[in-house]
Amino acid sequence: MVYTKLIIDGNAVYEIDEECIMQRRKQLEEMERQKKAGTKNQQQK
Repeated sequence: MVYTKLIIDGNAVYEIDEECIMQRRKQLEEMERQKKAGTKNQQQK
């Protein structure tokens, strides 16, 4: 099931793919966790 959201801004209409946004958010969170884990490992050396 695809979830979309329409944003109307004056004459412009944008269609936002909610599933894509959620996947991207998960990727960013995972990258942030890896960055923090890498920083902790470097500090321990």
